[in-house]
Amino acid sequence: MKQTLTVILGGGAGTRLYPLTKYRAKPAVPLTGKYRLIDVAISNAINSELRHIYVLTQYLSSSLNRHVSQAYRFDIFSNGFVEILAAEQAEEGGHWYQGTADALRQQWHTFDIPGFDLFLVLPGDALYHMDYRPLIRQHRESGADITVAVNTVPRKNAHHFGLLHLDDKGVITDFREKPKGDAMNGIEAPQAMLEKFGDRFPFGDTFLASMGVYVFNRSALERYVLETDFNDFGKHIIPTAIKSSKCHGYIFPGYWEDIGTIAAFFEAHMGLLKDPPVFSFNRPSWPIFTRPRFLPNINAVHCNLENCRVADGCILEGATVRTSIIGIRSHVRRDAVIEDSILMGCDYYEENARHRADVPLGIGERAVIKRAIIDKNVRIGRGVKILNIDNVREKDSELYCIRDGIVIIPKNTVIPDGTVI
Repeated sequence: MKQTLTVILGGGAGTRLYPLTKYRAKPAVPLTGKYRLIDVAISNAINSELRHIYVLTQYLSSSLNRHVSQAYRFDIFSNGFVEILAAEQAEEGGHWYQGTADALRQQWHTFDIPGFDLFLVLPGDALYHMDYRPLIRQHRESGADITVAVNTVPRKNAHHFGLLHLDDKGVITDFREKPKGDAMNGIEAPQAMLEKFGDRFPFGDTFLASMGVYVFNRSALERYVLETDFNDFGKHIIPTAIKSSKCHGYIFPGYWEDIGTIAAFFEAHMGLLKDPPVFSFNRPSWPIFTRPRFLPNINAVHCNLENCRVADGCILEGATVRTSIIGIRSHVRRDAVIEDSILMGCDYYEENARHRADVPLGIGERAVIKRAIIDKNVRIGRGVKILNIDNVREKDSELYCIRDGIVIIPKNTVIPDGTVI
């Protein structure tokens, strides 16, 4: 594993996750009110004994920089690191990353160091437990130039992914990046392949999708990144490489969710509240790391809490919380009702509760919030109702957005007393 360099792609502008990406890079979006999306990829790498990790980002990266620098510090006796690399201006010019492959091309002067013969390229916005060691082992044993980790997706979501076909030896024989309509025909996953995933989806309505997890031999990466003008792995490199290089698929049958849209973000969080949860943060052998904080115990008085996760430092006063996630330092006041919602919490405590526009930080008395995402440092006034009773699917407003019927209150927003959404 010492010969493998890990590169985590911070993603583009994250427009499909807007407004959660209004003030932050996509990998910095809070996860379960305690972690950040980037923590999953970094933790998987560290647990897989990978210690040389770069995170590539460019959009609104200050909070991501701060989180990574405060969360991931190796001791002085280790040569391991987790380092942020942002798009930068150089003597020969410079521009924003034009795609996933172009990001590596622009940073090649950093990666071009001796001792690393493999590159593990990861997405920074997916939720999954994965030990990368079997993937790397298969890559070496198969003699592949490129290995792509593969999971299954149903037809209704398949157009968001790169879809591929594997032969009986695991060789990639076809790859189509985000196909739509008739372009999806003929690439459905065969029944024999679905059995390796436990038949989670029906035959004929299920596809094999790239997880955005790649292993490259150094020579292959140099050939396709440095010797071409290809900008993207899925759009350009993989479809080209399968014609002239040895490209294999790696079957990953475990839970995997690409957090690319508001709907996916919301459903993944609701899945964490199932019994059993779709993804567990309580695995001693595979911890998910994050920034250490020094917060007090949860203070819950006269509350009704059902099927919820409550993060450190929260104050709950006579509130009812059902099937919801309550993020760090949240303050939920008397007779408030939170159902099927995500509260991301706050970055700080407020000494003076009547500080701004007479609406204190947190959730006000008698507020009712259902099927919503409340971003950080939001002030919800007394008697506010966030219900979307008209079942609006998409809308943009000064105080809120609605995506897929889910109401999102952006970071730092103030909702006045008595507002109904």
